Amino acid sequence: MIALNSGKYLTPEEYLEFEETSEIRHEYVDGEIYAMAGASNAHNRISRNLLVELTLKLRGTPCESYMGDMKVRVGEGKKFFYPDILVACTSETEDLTTYYMNQPRLIVEVLSKSTEGFDRGDKFEFYRSIPSLEEYLLVSSQRYLIDHFRRGENDLWVLQSYQNLGTTLSLKSLGLEVSVADIYRDITFENEEETENKNV
Repeated sequence: MIALNSGKYLTPEEYLEFEETSEIRHEYVDGEIYAMAGASNAHNRISRNLLVELTLKLRGTPCESYMGDMKVRVGEGKKFFYPDILVACTSETEDLTTYYMNQPRLIVEVLSKSTEGFDRGDKFEFYRSIPSLEEYLLVSSQRYLIDHFRRGENDLWVLQSYQNLGTTLSLKSLGLEVSVADIYRDITFENEEETENKNV
């Protein structure tokens, strides 16, 4: 989501109708719509890698993974966002006509310079209000870094960070593991290669 909005005020119903025919994607916050910025090659590779890993590992389960074009609804329709990746495990995944999910279990945002502050701040606050959400991943597209938030007792969120390509994330809400190296497959950052070799 970028900082500049369109200046239009829409009801949730008007937004959903508008978005069906719009050539670009917009997120929706309390009546205002915000155009989605384009993404870097690294951003797209990370999203693709995660989608492939999750799709393969979730095969045969009631859970389904989505990338990019599936919205998540927050706050009884007062907000709609396009996570980079989301996983839902309810019967709503069987509705092939829906444009949004109400009950994500996992949300992933791939960070860019323009969105990192919002993804870590207000957007995470909005996401935390979704009762079904159990895990939230913030994946850097600038360096090897993944911040993994997990909902714990009394709705307290626990953070674990990963910077080593040789480590593995445990997504307990889905009962699966994904290696950091697979998430960053085919991606090398400048000045990170030496650090990577030392840490592996």
